[in-house]
Amino acid sequence: MPSASIKKEIPCSKDKLIKMVLDIEKYPEFVPWCLGSKIHSKNDKGDKIEITADLTIGKSFFNETYKSFVIYEKSSDSIHVTNLGGPLKHLENKWFFGQKGNNSEVDFHVDFELKNKVLNLLMIKFFDIGLKKIADAFEKRAIELFKNA
Repeated sequence: MPSASIKKEIPCSKDKLIKMVLDIEKYPEFVPWCLGSKIHSKNDKGDKIEITADLTIGKSFFNETYKSFVIYEKSSDSIHVTNLGGPLKHLENKWFFGQKGNNSEVDFHVDFELKNKVLNLLMIKFFDIGLKKIADAFEKRAIELFKNA
């Protein structure tokens, strides 16, 4: 099961970056291989925000939708994502945000496994490249949205 962590420093406030990461409906505009997104529920419970969403991912012949549960813990400035259904046997994403001057420090961890063993082996082969592409896309989006804000 592939897993990895990436740390980045991004030139915007952590609050703006958190808001961007939680804006799941915009993912098809900038996240590689994200073909669609749908929010089923979004509940602000004061100390946390809970979101249930579908993401459709794909490229050429491969196209799958998975459901995830997203929790933003306001006290720790962290986002935790788990799988609720679809082609994933296991999914756990964790985002941790900190402020460093005018920049955000982001620590992103992903751990997943596909149900399809053949596709899982293929994903393992390209995992590092794909993860870097996705992390770079989030950074580029933040710079586009917030560099001069």
